Amino acid sequence: MTRPLDAGPFFHGTIADLRIGDLLTAGRRSNYRPEIVMNHVYFTARVEGAGLAAEIAAELAGGTPAPRVYHVEPTGNFEDDPNVTDKRFPGNPTRSYRSSAPLRVISEITEWTRLTPEELQTWRERLADLLVSERGVIIN
Repeated sequence: MTRPLDAGPFFHGTIADLRIGDLLTAGRRSNYRPEIVMNHVYFTARVEGAGLAAEIAAELAGGTPAPRVYHVEPTGNFEDDPNVTDKRFPGNPTRSYRSSAPLRVISEITEWTRLTPEELQTWRERLADLLVSERGVIIN
Protein backbone atom coordinates (compact mmCIF):
# COMPACT_ATOMS: atom_id res chain seq x y z
CA MET A 1 0.00 0.00 0.00
CA THR A 2 1.40 3.41 -0.89
CA ARG A 3 0.56 6.51 1.07
CA PRO A 4 -1.57 8.98 -0.90
CA LEU A 5 -0.41 12.52 -1.35
CA ASP A 6 -2.65 14.08 1.29
CA ALA A 7 -1.34 15.42 4.56
CA GLY A 8 -4.77 16.00 6.11
CA PRO A 9 -6.06 16.98 8.57
CA PHE A 10 -8.38 13.97 8.52
CA PHE A 11 -11.91 13.47 9.82
CA HIS A 12 -14.24 10.57 10.59
CA GLY A 13 -18.03 10.80 10.84
CA THR A 14 -19.91 8.41 13.12
CA ILE A 15 -22.57 8.04 15.78
CA ALA A 16 -20.07 6.67 18.29
CA ASP A 17 -19.38 8.75 21.40
CA LEU A 18 -15.57 8.75 21.48
CA ARG A 19 -12.86 10.33 23.62
CA ILE A 20 -9.51 11.84 22.74
CA GLY A 21 -7.01 9.01 22.28
CA ASP A 22 -9.62 6.36 21.44
CA LEU A 23 -8.82 4.16 18.45
CA LEU A 24 -11.24 3.50 15.62
CA THR A 25 -10.58 0.01 14.27
CA ALA A 26 -11.63 -2.16 11.36
CA GLY A 27 -13.95 -5.10 12.02
CA ARG A 28 -17.13 -3.11 12.61
CA ARG A 29 -20.35 -3.45 10.64
CA SER A 30 -20.92 -1.11 7.70
CA ASN A 31 -23.23 1.86 8.28
CA TYR A 32 -24.60 1.30 4.79
CA ARG A 33 -24.78 -2.49 4.69
CA PRO A 34 -24.96 -3.82 8.28
CA GLU A 35 -24.56 -7.41 7.07
CA ILE A 36 -20.96 -6.57 6.01
CA VAL A 37 -18.11 -6.45 8.52
CA MET A 38 -15.64 -3.87 7.26
CA ASN A 39 -11.96 -4.66 6.71
CA HIS A 40 -11.04 -0.97 6.87
CA VAL A 41 -11.74 2.26 8.73
CA TYR A 42 -12.85 5.09 6.45
CA PHE A 43 -12.00 8.78 6.73
CA THR A 44 -11.70 11.96 4.69
CA ALA A 45 -9.73 15.17 4.52
CA ARG A 46 -13.02 17.08 4.15
CA VAL A 47 -14.93 17.87 7.33
CA GLU A 48 -18.13 18.14 5.23
CA GLY A 49 -17.62 14.57 4.00
CA ALA A 50 -17.24 13.30 7.55
CA GLY A 51 -20.35 15.26 8.53
CA LEU A 52 -22.30 13.63 5.72
CA ALA A 53 -21.14 10.16 6.86
CA ALA A 54 -22.17 10.99 10.44
CA GLU A 55 -25.60 12.20 9.32
CA ILE A 56 -26.16 9.08 7.22
CA ALA A 57 -25.04 6.81 10.09
CA ALA A 58 -27.48 8.57 12.43
CA GLU A 59 -30.27 8.33 9.86
CA LEU A 60 -29.72 4.61 9.29
CA ALA A 61 -29.64 4.05 13.07
CA GLY A 62 -33.11 5.55 13.35
CA GLY A 63 -32.10 9.15 13.97
CA THR A 64 -31.68 8.74 17.72
CA PRO A 65 -27.87 8.70 18.11
CA ALA A 66 -26.23 12.07 17.58
CA PRO A 67 -24.05 12.39 14.49
CA ARG A 68 -20.46 13.22 15.46
CA VAL A 69 -17.35 14.30 13.58
CA TYR A 70 -13.87 13.62 14.89
CA HIS A 71 -10.46 14.90 13.88
CA VAL A 72 -8.46 11.68 13.50
CA GLU A 73 -4.89 10.59 12.81
CA PRO A 74 -4.03 7.45 10.84
CA THR A 75 -1.68 5.13 12.77
CA GLY A 76 -0.54 3.26 9.66
CA ASN A 77 -0.65 3.28 5.90
CA PHE A 78 -3.82 4.24 4.09
CA GLU A 79 -5.12 4.27 0.54
CA ASP A 80 -7.71 6.03 -1.60
CA ASP A 81 -11.21 4.73 -0.84
CA PRO A 82 -12.13 2.63 -3.90
CA ASN A 83 -15.83 3.01 -3.09
CA VAL A 84 -15.71 6.64 -4.23
CA THR A 85 -12.55 6.80 -6.35
CA ASP A 86 -11.55 5.51 -9.79
CA LYS A 87 -14.24 2.80 -9.98
CA ARG A 88 -16.96 5.37 -9.27
CA PHE A 89 -15.29 8.78 -9.77
CA PRO A 90 -12.02 9.66 -11.53
CA GLY A 91 -9.26 10.54 -9.09
CA ASN A 92 -10.20 11.29 -5.50
CA PRO A 93 -12.31 14.47 -5.52
CA THR A 94 -13.82 13.63 -2.12
CA ARG A 95 -10.37 13.14 -0.54
CA SER A 96 -11.68 9.90 0.97
CA TYR A 97 -9.40 7.19 2.33
CA ARG A 98 -9.38 3.89 4.14
CA SER A 99 -6.94 2.04 6.36
CA SER A 100 -6.72 -1.39 7.93
CA ALA A 101 -4.72 0.27 10.74
CA PRO A 102 -6.56 2.13 13.51
CA LEU A 103 -7.32 5.85 13.49
CA ARG A 104 -6.59 7.79 16.67
CA VAL A 105 -9.13 10.39 17.82
CA ILE A 106 -7.46 13.79 18.22
CA SER A 107 -10.55 15.89 19.01
CA GLU A 108 -14.26 16.22 18.35
CA ILE A 109 -15.32 18.76 15.73
CA THR A 110 -18.43 20.55 16.93
CA GLU A 111 -18.74 23.16 14.16
CA TRP A 112 -19.70 21.56 10.85
CA THR A 113 -22.50 22.14 8.40
CA ARG A 114 -25.50 19.93 9.13
CA LEU A 115 -27.80 18.68 6.40
CA THR A 116 -31.12 20.46 5.95
CA PRO A 117 -34.28 18.33 6.21
CA GLU A 118 -34.56 18.49 2.40
CA GLU A 119 -30.95 17.33 1.91
CA LEU A 120 -31.49 14.53 4.42
CA GLN A 121 -34.58 13.40 2.49
CA THR A 122 -32.58 13.39 -0.76
CA TRP A 123 -29.93 11.19 0.90
CA ARG A 124 -32.64 8.85 2.27
CA GLU A 125 -33.88 8.36 -1.29
CA ARG A 126 -30.35 7.88 -2.68
CA LEU A 127 -29.55 5.30 0.00
CA ALA A 128 -32.79 3.42 -0.61
CA ASP A 129 -31.90 3.24 -4.32
CA LEU A 130 -28.32 2.17 -3.60
CA LEU A 131 -29.31 -0.55 -1.18
CA VAL A 132 -31.42 -2.29 -3.83
CA SER A 133 -29.05 -1.82 -6.77
CA GLU A 134 -25.66 -3.14 -7.80
CA ARG A 135 -24.28 0.38 -7.37
CA GLY A 136 -24.60 -0.13 -3.61
CA VAL A 137 -21.97 -2.90 -3.57
CA ILE A 138 -19.20 -2.09 -1.09
CA ILE A 139 -15.63 -2.71 -2.17
CA ASN A 140 -14.33 -4.18 1.08
